[in-house]
Amino acid sequence: MTIQTRRERERAERERLIVTAARDLAEAEGWDAVTTRRLAAEIEYSQPVLYSHFKGKDAIMAAVAVRGCEELTAELRAAVAAAEGARETLAAVGEAYTSFGRRRPALYDAMFTHLVDLPFATPEAPAALREAFGELLRAVEPFAAAGDDPALLTETYWAGLHGLVTLMRSGRLPQEAHDRRLALLIGRFAPRTTPD
Repeated sequence: MTIQTRRERERAERERLIVTAARDLAEAEGWDAVTTRRLAAEIEYSQPVLYSHFKGKDAIMAAVAVRGCEELTAELRAAVAAAEGARETLAAVGEAYTSFGRRRPALYDAMFTHLVDLPFATPEAPAALREAFGELLRAVEPFAAAGDDPALLTETYWAGLHGLVTLMRSGRLPQEAHDRRLALLIGRFAPRTTPD
């Protein structure tokens, strides 16, 4: 192994350590608790080392969001693989998405609630973001009517899922009605009369 290869590997490992520490701290205490000083202490590196990897907290949150999208994509793909038929796939994707948001609130916030320096819905978006959206798109696309823009329809479905997650987490919608709300949303996108 060359010295350059070893340095690149060590750098990548430090970046993973920083991102993991930020995510763990945010899940335990919220994003307000995540500061560069606190992260430097958590990972036992100096703040200059941390800044050699990331410009600041916003850049760290963006890295957390990208990793979160990778995890979300994996969960959506697993849900799709276990489903049979287009309607069941749409329902499985909806359940996997809302479950992800409810189980990982700080991660979800970095991905979809807090303002982070990531381009969304553009060709410049990181691959992980495009792949997560692509899984949603593949689930919604069979229900696009002639003349519908499948991407806009998917954005609308995503907005419905995001609203359910956000409103339940904030206590504005009771948790116990989640399954019924999700079934209503699925039913509007994929009525039972729709052939699989």
